[in-house]
Amino acid sequence: MIDRRSFLSLIAALSSAAAHPAWAGGDSASGDKAKAPAPPIQLGQPQPFSRDQLVALAKTRAQSDYVAPQQIPQEWIDLTYDQYRGIGFKPESGLWKNTKRPINVEFFAPGLYFPSPVSISVVEGDEARPVLFSKDVFNFAHLVPDLPVDDTLGYAGFRVRTTINDPVRTDEFLVFQGASYFRAVGEGQYYGLSARGLAIDTAEPSGEEFPDFLAFWIESAQPGAKSFKVHALMDSPSVSGLYTFNVTAGSSTEMDVQASLFPRKELNHVGIGAETSMFLFDETNRHRFDDFRPAVHDSDGLLIANGAGEILWRHLANPLALQVSSFVDNNPRGFGLMQRPRGFSDFADLEAHYHKRPGLWVTPGEDWGEGSVTLVEIPADREIYDNIVAYWRPRTPLAAGTEHQFTYRLTWCEEPPIDPTLPRVVNTRMGKRFYGGRLVTIDFSNADILPKDLDELSVHVSSNRGKVTKGLLQRNPDTGGVRLAFTFHAKEIKSMELRAQLMMEGKPASEVWLYRWTA
Repeated sequence: MIDRRSFLSLIAALSSAAAHPAWAGGDSASGDKAKAPAPPIQLGQPQPFSRDQLVALAKTRAQSDYVAPQQIPQEWIDLTYDQYRGIGFKPESGLWKNTKRPINVEFFAPGLYFPSPVSISVVEGDEARPVLFSKDVFNFAHLVPDLPVDDTLGYAGFRVRTTINDPVRTDEFLVFQGASYFRAVGEGQYYGLSARGLAIDTAEPSGEEFPDFLAFWIESAQPGAKSFKVHALMDSPSVSGLYTFNVTAGSSTEMDVQASLFPRKELNHVGIGAETSMFLFDETNRHRFDDFRPAVHDSDGLLIANGAGEILWRHLANPLALQVSSFVDNNPRGFGLMQRPRGFSDFADLEAHYHKRPGLWVTPGEDWGEGSVTLVEIPADREIYDNIVAYWRPRTPLAAGTEHQFTYRLTWCEEPPIDPTLPRVVNTRMGKRFYGGRLVTIDFSNADILPKDLDELSVHVSSNRGKVTKGLLQRNPDTGGVRLAFTFHAKEIKSMELRAQLMMEGKPASEVWLYRWTA
């Protein structure tokens, strides 16, 4: 089974290249090979299409043994990282380029980390036409060797562009490339965390399984349309399935997801609405990193709106050993990895733009029943590693030989679509106290619910072991909100689960703040 760190570092590296279209032409220092005119994308013969037909295809695949995808010629797989980056799609060859369609689509070359191509088709009405592979739609930098072409070649994925930031110019806002991973942004945002179709056996000692999207069907978006659909056929040794994404770009990009899953074997540890992000350091663990920046992360917390009506904020950690947290729930209202610091000075990074990375909120489309929002935190020493995973794990395993349907909405956003009434956690800091213990400060945002007299608030601070002080409340003149400060004493204890919340007249006056501290 592939190592998670190796796999995700490769995906992250190529995704960062995709986020910067200026790199797509290759190595300008070494010069490009002679560029031919950009030919249009060619489509094959039409075939009947319906979503029911694709669901039936996934069901049929699940009734047979898994067959690994065919690989492309070895010369493409043997490309170096710089050589692969030197293969750039010609923008003028884009599907629906220079038309009145609201989107246009560009394609990624196969090779290197993407040894198996995906099938891509364009849907018009009840017909689908395959997108035919052509080497001529790419520019090749001088450092790229001559590469053979045969029938095994196909595209590695695709990016979608629209007028999300400008009424005339189109910008990339959605990418499908690598296993079942995909990422999107809203207006003014930069790529950060990723979503994936399905997580299987994440953090299990036996190893993690990475299902693949083997084929895509992109429905033609008509002029004036606000949304478009992408269908994706998924397969892996354990499960086959069909995903439909109804995508709407905007200030927050929304994706309504309909998934039909057909397990080949019982899936005991499966993750629905899975997200993958990066958290390296902030004010809670700044002492471990010699870096000019005050913080480095794509997300700094897991937000949960649970079925009991609570809003939970679990601040992320970069532990020294793998840790898994399960937030048991019944019919969650939503969850997501979020990025709350939004000022440039919070990161001071002119290249990464971490302050403009989106959060990703998952809203179930139906009652998901009993299960747990699961958070996996993996040790990381570099920001290229996506070391944070979050997903919904159903309590009841998904039985083999039957269909399991899930619907949910993914919102790539700055703020999640939930009630903003309660003061939210905007920052967490930690440090050693001179006379013993560790000091924690939690800044809550200003909100109408907060009284002028802070004595009207009560503070609930607790831990599962060790000792915590009562807590002190002060106004924060910079935020206009409230700062809670308390000290905890771990002594010989190796880990503590910390919890804090503001209350007023017996009712919540803030989100619930959660943190797992490890020695």
